[in-house]
Amino acid sequence: MPKTLRSIRKILIANRGEIALRILRACRELGIVTVAVYSDADRAALHVLEADEAYRLGPAPATESYLCGDLILDIARRSGAQAIHPGYGFLSENAGFAEACEHAEIKFIGPPASAMRALGSKTRARQAADAANMPRTPGSVKGLASLDEGYSVAAEIGYPVMLKAAAGGGGKGMRAVFSKDELCAAFAAAASEAERAFGSSEVYLEKLIERPRHIEIQVLADEHGNCVSLGERECSVQRRHQKVIEEAPSAIVDEEMRRHMGEAAVRLAKSAGYTNAGTVEFLVDDARNFYFLEMNTRLQVEHPVTELVTGLDLVHLQIRIAQGEPLSFAQEDIRLRGHAIECRVYAEDPDNGFFPSPGKITRLLQPGGPGIREDSGIYEGWVVPLDYDPMLSKLIAFAPTREAAIARLRRALDEYVIGGIRSNLGLFRRILDEDDFRAARIDTGYLDRLLSANTPLAETPSCGDIALIAAAIFESSRPKNGNGSAVEANADFSGWKQAGRREGLGA
Repeated sequence: MPKTLRSIRKILIANRGEIALRILRACRELGIVTVAVYSDADRAALHVLEADEAYRLGPAPATESYLCGDLILDIARRSGAQAIHPGYGFLSENAGFAEACEHAEIKFIGPPASAMRALGSKTRARQAADAANMPRTPGSVKGLASLDEGYSVAAEIGYPVMLKAAAGGGGKGMRAVFSKDELCAAFAAAASEAERAFGSSEVYLEKLIERPRHIEIQVLADEHGNCVSLGERECSVQRRHQKVIEEAPSAIVDEEMRRHMGEAAVRLAKSAGYTNAGTVEFLVDDARNFYFLEMNTRLQVEHPVTELVTGLDLVHLQIRIAQGEPLSFAQEDIRLRGHAIECRVYAEDPDNGFFPSPGKITRLLQPGGPGIREDSGIYEGWVVPLDYDPMLSKLIAFAPTREAAIARLRRALDEYVIGGIRSNLGLFRRILDEDDFRAARIDTGYLDRLLSANTPLAETPSCGDIALIAAAIFESSRPKNGNGSAVEANADFSGWKQAGRREGLGA
């Protein structure tokens, strides 16, 4: 039965940084009032300054602020917000919070709690994939009850195998195992790391696909039974299982493969009663066979590349779906055009083990020009806190071809200056100049192999270097009088005028 249309006039954004700004801008375009929340560390953050209303959550630690669902719901009630957009991270995939929103009669802009529970755990998601007749990697569909069960499953599917945390992601609780002798120590290490990271030591085991590509399908489902796939994103450039560069479309996916992957992703979403935006992730082997990996039940960091190649605004669509509106297009209406590439810009030092680099941004020159999009939450003079993920912005280039998108992104990186802290901008320059990346010969181990060469990364010049260069350019360009000394600043004499006179063009 179709859901009743809702009128959402005010949205609380339960997040921070660039994604909070991204959602805020979409709300403004739709005429919706925005409510920001912030920790003490984010009092001067850009999303707080830009929102229509802003409310303090608590101290800097996320466990005392952005992860406090009861505080966020209380602010939603007090502010009169009809809906909450969780962004990504924090409470975005917390089924308990989605359920609490429902009980409070505040719309959660995301899937229902039941779909989150069905797909949020990797082992439950594998069971759902089997029910939806999706291809997946061989291995256990439930957490391993014991090490002996692990030996049994590994013997059945053959080495090498991969141990994974059932409740996790981002590379935590993952161990590759290449022989029976390695399994015992790897099982203990994976379970221990999973417990520390996610509060659950449950791990499962699957066949290891060596040098796979990581390709994901964006899906969108309304509350009227319509579900579509919006093409793929290539996410193979990763460091220790954390995505670094994403692009759309993938260089190895043709129309037939795209259709098959999209149909599989839609089957999974429909079988779980999924609504709103979600992403189904696959591993692809060198024979272009694809295997279900997991589903992310939220908006993805890399959603801009899909927006650029489809011409759709995913955040607008999330809000419209939450209002009960049906999708205004069908699967056959989706057409991909051009190529988009995204870099995740972090406050970290690649030459020092990617150590976080918090501190004050003393200089900021942001890129622009044709085909360049920057989703950012920073400004000159802002202090990057140590308390959260160090992502500063996302830099995205769009062009008719992959080669042109690489050239455009490379040019934009040369324009991007973030002073006062270290960043990974130099890493992106190195990747985009590298032959294998330019030829799309990439897999999930590509970046780790590149970094193992230990070549220093060409970082953006420091603010001191920039100041010295600027001063030298300024001095050399100042007009000179007859004795060769610079004309004083208060003289009625400009460089433009001097140049014109030298060319005989008059004053």
